[in-house]
Amino acid sequence: MVTDYVLFIHGVNTRSEREQPDYADKLIYLIKKAVDKSYTIKTIPLYWGDLNKPVEQNLLHKLQNQDGCWEKLWFKEFRQTTLLQFAGDAASYISRTVGSNVVEHLNQQMIECGLDMAGSKDRLHLVTHSWGTVILFDVLFAERWNDQNIRGYKSVQEIRSRFYGVEPNLQQGIRLSSIHTMGSPIALFSLLDVVKGEEQSTGVQELTVTQARQRATHDITPKLEGLLKNLGKKLNGDKLPWRNYIHPGDPVAWPLNPLIYSLVDGLSEYVKVEDVLTQLEGFDYVSQLFSQTPLALLLNGGNAHGSYFTSTDVAQKIVESIKEAAKQNISLNVS
Repeated sequence: MVTDYVLFIHGVNTRSEREQPDYADKLIYLIKKAVDKSYTIKTIPLYWGDLNKPVEQNLLHKLQNQDGCWEKLWFKEFRQTTLLQFAGDAASYISRTVGSNVVEHLNQQMIECGLDMAGSKDRLHLVTHSWGTVILFDVLFAERWNDQNIRGYKSVQEIRSRFYGVEPNLQQGIRLSSIHTMGSPIALFSLLDVVKGEEQSTGVQELTVTQARQRATHDITPKLEGLLKNLGKKLNGDKLPWRNYIHPGDPVAWPLNPLIYSLVDGLSEYVKVEDVLTQLEGFDYVSQLFSQTPLALLLNGGNAHGSYFTSTDVAQKIVESIKEAAKQNISLNVS
């Protein structure tokens, strides 16, 4: 029996008081409700949200217990909760210490959830939210993890070895069948594409891949391109569906189409990217009138950014991808 693995990874400002993370529970429920019982679905919600707590508490302790202007600031509750968790999660991950903690934690969860037991005919569907997209793409493709002296090196190599078409084991691992990015800023990685960016900004000949790797250890584009090309050969002419969900009121979400096609050479041969606009329940006509004002951001920005996990539209699109992948498997087996 072929299994469809659905791997979730959350973004910043996500905390769980439960032993088992519950951030994806509603979306998982909607997916399983909409999919036919003939499919075998295994959901894997990865969680890293509590790893930055010691760093955050240390920062707050220094601010609150030393002479300074902290007590005179406005919005202290907002600063030390929402803003700290949102900005702190992103900033901390970039550091190698916290970043290594995250990748080791994710690697262990993948082992415990049985992803290592996936068969060659099983299928993988990635569902990433916000900064979680950046984390997963960074782990799979960024050059910074190729330094054997980094603590997270071993975990990153183990994670990469589970994905077909990703070094170090290009011909082994579970095959990626669809990508679903929700409220994602991944389009901003075009700013890190040094190979093309050098020529565009200076007018001089673009850098070689080797030169680019030396200058931008966070550039994901070379290895992402390699994965997609390897998948393209495996898909026998079919294209990998990549659906990018955007709520109009979500300030973190950015379109991918057509930007992503200029980011990775030949991408259109292997991937079909679709930007999918979603709606926030209760977003009425009055809200629409203020949609282009700062008030809309204050009132709906946070709700819009988290709305994907309760969206029936998102769940339906993921189910469609599962069904499309099953049909594709049948055609590959026949041929």
